[in-house]
Amino acid sequence: MLGGVEFLLILLAILLLLPIGLALVAFWIWMLIEALQNKGLSDGEKIAWVLVIVLLHFLGALLYFFVGHPKRKNPLPGN
Repeated sequence: MLGGVEFLLILLAILLLLPIGLALVAFWIWMLIEALQNKGLSDGEKIAWVLVIVLLHFLGALLYFFVGHPKRKNPLPGN
């Protein structure tokens, strides 16, 4: 049987890790959709990025975000 301290530690871990895990899954799905809809990539590049994102999971999503994600062509107004 779990004691009070162990129960609180497990509850705290769940309350901290669950939102982080959900955010990572949401980011992964967002990058997957972005890769599929990126008009700046050829069909072959899209397939390659989708495979990278699917096979490398969060690391693939991070790679796509920093390397394959389209850059803004027009600067923000006022800059």
